[in-house]
Amino acid sequence: MNKSILLSCLNILLCFISCDTKTLSKTSVASNPIIEENKKQGTRNWMITVEKKTCPPPEHRFCRRKAIEAYVSHTSIEAGETLDVFVSTDPASDYTIDFYRMGYYNGNGGRLVHTSGSLKGSPQVMPPIAKSNLLECNWQKGYGITIPEDWVSGVYLGKLTALKDSSQSYVIFIVKDKRKADFLFQCSDLTWQSYNRWPFWHSMYDEGAKPWVNTYGAAISFDRPYALYVNELPLSFNGLSNGSGEFLLWEFPLAFWMEKRGYNVSYISNLDTDNDYESLLRAKAFLSVGHDEYWTKRMFDNVSKARDEGLNILFLSGNSLHKEIYLKPSSDSRNDRILGRIADYNNEQDLIGSASHGVGYADFVCKAPKHWIFEGTGMKAGDKIPHLIGWEFHGLPLKKDSSLIVLAEGPLKENKYKLPEDLTYASTIYTAPKGNFVFNAATCWWNMFLSYPPGSQNPNQESIGYKIDFKKGDKRVEKITENIFKKVLESNKR
Repeated sequence: MNKSILLSCLNILLCFISCDTKTLSKTSVASNPIIEENKKQGTRNWMITVEKKTCPPPEHRFCRRKAIEAYVSHTSIEAGETLDVFVSTDPASDYTIDFYRMGYYNGNGGRLVHTSGSLKGSPQVMPPIAKSNLLECNWQKGYGITIPEDWVSGVYLGKLTALKDSSQSYVIFIVKDKRKADFLFQCSDLTWQSYNRWPFWHSMYDEGAKPWVNTYGAAISFDRPYALYVNELPLSFNGLSNGSGEFLLWEFPLAFWMEKRGYNVSYISNLDTDNDYESLLRAKAFLSVGHDEYWTKRMFDNVSKARDEGLNILFLSGNSLHKEIYLKPSSDSRNDRILGRIADYNNEQDLIGSASHGVGYADFVCKAPKHWIFEGTGMKAGDKIPHLIGWEFHGLPLKKDSSLIVLAEGPLKENKYKLPEDLTYASTIYTAPKGNFVFNAATCWWNMFLSYPPGSQNPNQESIGYKIDFKKGDKRVEKITENIFKKVLESNKR
């Protein structure tokens, strides 16, 4: 081969390598849009202002806010589908809707992605209430938007503002996708709705507008606004819950933390876990987040099956799988718009590692310091992370599995809400059939020790009995979480 031919071949080879490198670079960026998304301009204008007001019975004590209320047609939605927003303004008022994607965004927590412009609002009819407590709104559509292709999967808030008096509320929905991702962040929207007391005392726990009636006779609908969160364990008044369910309370700190670090995460709802088993297999790990109490039997079966197929399962949550619920269509035949309780699970430890319990507070006491989860934390046997266990927890009995390791365990602190049978929490890990693992943090509050996004709020000291400051966080919780995520990323799943 002469010199000119050799140089020509070399140039072709170099061009191929260069082109391939560019392609790989583009593919790498495209496969994890979270990094590029969080480089965009963020804002704190997503935060609403809701004045604290108290009301006498029959309303719950934080009052229904009739000035502007809304609900949406989808709990989760894909690009190309149309989201309808159903709005009531009482008294009649023009209003706007500003849509924000929630993430890190240089610490601001949200990015404005769309503004509706001025819209006409009017009072909508209060629906009749069934004996089961069920009420389904049939409000006129106030606004519709087809989800753009460039909206990255995430949790989105629509901030509604009544122009007449500046009253504000939210709607909340999840934009989902089908891409490969390292982590699937499951939002606990079945639990949000179960505790939704709109218009007053009409949650899964209330019957006949009577609070805390637990005969399992209540049925509730997604076709209604989210009221202010009024379960005062562990919060008192939180204005940002007006229309946003429980996402900002327990789940946003994890999303904020993960997006700050650029983890490749895709978001889904409980309903997606129920309806789309195959989609679970596109990830390396499934995340149960915060307060994830209500699951259908099909959710339980789908996640268990995905675990057995190699999916890592991370319960960064407490009180998970505590109650089994049913789903059924709305009265006009739209799927999965009504839910109600069936029974307590009695085998949730077979998936979680330990069983689901209610209110319980404790320090996180290290029991297995040589486990890889504790690498780099400096923790020794008996070392404590104060106040990490709460507001609800996982404890005994444990899964009967020879691979199960108790990572942390200890007695619960005395509290007026603690049940006699709630004695010990247990954080666990076990190995699944294909070498993957299931981690169980055993606490609703794991994520609050990772970050303190704008709008965060500390627990109600009066109901707990002592002060907790989530703003301080804990580097050991961060390091444990980093170790877990690193192990996920190293896995051969996908």
